[in-house]
Amino acid sequence: MTVVHTISDLQTALSALRQQGKVIGLVPTMGALHAGHASLVKRSVAENDVTVVSIFVNPTQFNDKNDLEKYPRTLEADCQLLEDCGATFAFAPSVAEMYPQPDTRRFSYAPLDTVMEGAFRPGHFNGVCQIVSKLFDAVQPDRAYFGEKDFQQLAIIRAMVKDLNYSLQIVGCPIVREADGLAMSSRNTRLSAEERKNALKISQTLFESRTFAATHSVADTCEFVEQSINNATGLRLEYFQLVDGNTLQPIQAWDDTTYAVGCITVFCGDVRLIDNIKYKE
Repeated sequence: MTVVHTISDLQTALSALRQQGKVIGLVPTMGALHAGHASLVKRSVAENDVTVVSIFVNPTQFNDKNDLEKYPRTLEADCQLLEDCGATFAFAPSVAEMYPQPDTRRFSYAPLDTVMEGAFRPGHFNGVCQIVSKLFDAVQPDRAYFGEKDFQQLAIIRAMVKDLNYSLQIVGCPIVREADGLAMSSRNTRLSAEERKNALKISQTLFESRTFAATHSVADTCEFVEQSINNATGLRLEYFQLVDGNTLQPIQAWDDTTYAVGCITVFCGDVRLIDNIKYKE
């Protein structure tokens, strides 16, 4: 595996491979890689001739400066994991490389980006679209891989690809969980032992709610989840919403959609964790 730090070096290497007819896969990440990321990389390796994995903590998608500063950075360990997974390139640029000047572009995909994370993290998805579009332009991949844990992000990236006429396939990959059910996240490393134990209640509640939903209304299911989290030790619910998986708009009844997804964000201490679960698909 080759580690590359500049767009020009990456494009030079990829151009030669593209001329040989190689198919290129891209896995955008912010580093602090875990088994969830590894599953994306391994899928790209299996489905493409060349796999590029970007490692870049993107400042424009953080609306909390402290969150940006605390985000784990583990480049050496990340590169070892990527090599073990069979990646071709690790692209680890500096902020100056990706943003030689401020990016003033504005992306708007309402109503996809005005609900849930969009409502609680103003500007977040604009920053996501800025960096992902920059990566698409730099790499020009045939396929790009994103985890379904960031369910709303995946929907917005699909909308951006359509809007900007990118000729690539977006591949959504299932959530990878720890053995006890907690959704894998780079932020999990910031949890203390006690917080890690408390955080398990998030996925447990979602799994229980799917059973509960089989015999209860959408409103009752939302109340079940909210009460369960609010009554749990060390957790603070930011939101839980049951939405149509395509439009991301809240549903009022199970018959409103054939694709129902519950999206949740919970603070465990000062660590913000997201998860989701599918009720109908």
